[in-house]
Amino acid sequence: MLVDHHCHLDFPEFAPELDQVVARAQQAGVGTLVTISTRIRKFDTVKAVAERFDDVFCSVGTHPHNAHEELDIPVERIVELSKHPKVVAIGEAGLDYHYQHSTPEAQAEGFRRHIAAARETGLP
Repeated sequence: MLVDHHCHLDFPEFAPELDQVVARAQQAGVGTLVTISTRIRKFDTVKAVAERFDDVFCSVGTHPHNAHEELDIPVERIVELSKHPKVVAIGEAGLDYHYQHSTPEAQAEGFRRHIAAARETGLP
């Protein structure tokens, strides 16, 4: 069985045919998909996709490009959201300086929060 551990099924371009996208993945032998959160404030959308399909799971986190938008979200909130049974990881998080959408300082602070949440929850 194959696992797609990094997809973005919550992106609007997939909405019109989301059922077919997941079905095609399954027909191709992908047994599990993990749709990755790019903004904690939009986690409900990611969670809704995961809840809709038995074999789709999700993460909770903020992409480094958007780090500056969510510096007010505390570690405790990330931990709280991660308790949902479909959440299998913390992120998308890290450092990405290529496009310079967020400052290095904002990305580092966001990344530290994600690391703290991962340590507290035991999730990758």
